Amino acid sequence: MSNPILHQEVVDLHHDNKACTTREPYGPSGFRGLFSSYYVALCASFATLGGLLFGYDQGVVSVTLVMEQFLHVFPRVSETASGAGFWKGLMTAMLELGALLGALNQGWLADKISRKYSIVVGVAIFTVGSILQTAAVQYSMLTVGRLIGGVGIGMLSMVAPLYISEIAPPEIRGALLVLEEFSIVLGIVIAFWITYGTRYIGSEWAWRLPFLIQMIPGLILGVGILFLPFSPRWLSSKGRDQEALENLANLRQLPTTDSRVQQEWCEIRAEVAFKQEMGCWRRTLVGCGIMFFQQFVGINALIYYSPSLFKTLGQDYEMQLILSGVINVTQLVGVATSLWTMDRFGRRPLLLIGAALMFISHLIIAVLVGKFGGRWADYAAEGWVAVAFLFFYMFSFGATWGPVPWAMPSEIFPSSLRAKGVALSTCSNWINNFIIGLITPPLVQNTGYGAYTFFAVFCLLALVFTFFLVPETNGRSLEQMDAVFKDVSSEAEETRRARIEQEIVEGKRDTLVGQP
Repeated sequence: MSNPILHQEVVDLHHDNKACTTREPYGPSGFRGLFSSYYVALCASFATLGGLLFGYDQGVVSVTLVMEQFLHVFPRVSETASGAGFWKGLMTAMLELGALLGALNQGWLADKISRKYSIVVGVAIFTVGSILQTAAVQYSMLTVGRLIGGVGIGMLSMVAPLYISEIAPPEIRGALLVLEEFSIVLGIVIAFWITYGTRYIGSEWAWRLPFLIQMIPGLILGVGILFLPFSPRWLSSKGRDQEALENLANLRQLPTTDSRVQQEWCEIRAEVAFKQEMGCWRRTLVGCGIMFFQQFVGINALIYYSPSLFKTLGQDYEMQLILSGVINVTQLVGVATSLWTMDRFGRRPLLLIGAALMFISHLIIAVLVGKFGGRWADYAAEGWVAVAFLFFYMFSFGATWGPVPWAMPSEIFPSSLRAKGVALSTCSNWINNFIIGLITPPLVQNTGYGAYTFFAVFCLLALVFTFFLVPETNGRSLEQMDAVFKDVSSEAEETRRARIEQEIVEGKRDTLVGQP
């Protein structure tokens, strides 16, 4: 199956106890490495169309909620209606509730039918939800459509980064995972400017057309994903080792006899055979925790309700919409910087710096709103300072807490638990997203500067959480995360892992045991 000489090279590494630290790279790290691993980059880019759908479905609501054509059909969410804040929040948050359900069930599905085919299922469910939203004639129909569409979004948001992490070489895994967040924000930007333009349509197509358009990239993803390779790690988990080797070599654009491919293949098989299922409490805490803080630092409050927030800062209607569109572009620029910084500086420094910058931004805005709120006509300069710090916040989030929480959960779990661990982490994102969608309208409406104070406190807590609990995963292979977290349960377990790796690289284990 593989070259005995290459096997011996890998055996020597294990004899010298260097298996976790000695690895010949596939190419340059970070953004430059994308060009030397172009096939993996193309596969990952295509998979992130799921993120584009996620961002689009989030962003399409922002302008739609203030369209007269939309409010005429759904007067319940009009500002003049009784309980409008609750009904608006419920309609917005149903997407997150559906996504929670989708992410919760995607873990076992991705393990059973593969990462590829579970993406097809997610696209099919998302398309049904999109049809209902496009054709909605009453509030309940629209809300159910967002719930069903959310199920598909949740499935895609979980499995896309999982698939990317499992096909990517360690040198560029961070940069490739940034593409997921980049696609999410790109979807938000596209949705905003499409709805900004369609609001001039006099009929109901002003809001129906944007809902219809989102089905196009979904269908492209659903069909195109069938032509992408399976995850080598998923194939190995099913005992299809030779296919795993061939797919890995294809992804790396190298022959199956290449020593780097052989070493990675042996590590993948050893990790699957070891099947560690204990001692992952810290990884679960990190995965769920960073997803929790990603929502509670206030980002989606700005995305969903940015026109309303700019209104509280004294901007007129037209300027509210323009600033809302530009602020999403600012986030996109921030995310673009992390294509370089994620693998250059690592995950942990970005989280620490981002939390500090966002805390400062929220704190300054809270002071300005508390002191000058309601009197912006007399304090226009102060109002624009508050707007400037909102932009600074969006850039800081995009460069740090936007991409990193989507990257880390798909890196940190062992192979036997990766799909379930990523699903649980993604569920944390969606349930907290749901909560934010519900509480933000009354929070902004009733507390003013209190909303910014609320989010500032959570930015500070995010910094403390990162400092004490989040390790650095940059440059490590997925099979090296035991060393990062130091949570192999005992010396006996380490010895067992070493023995399994030894048997694999010496060719004594041709068939994996204990398949899921």
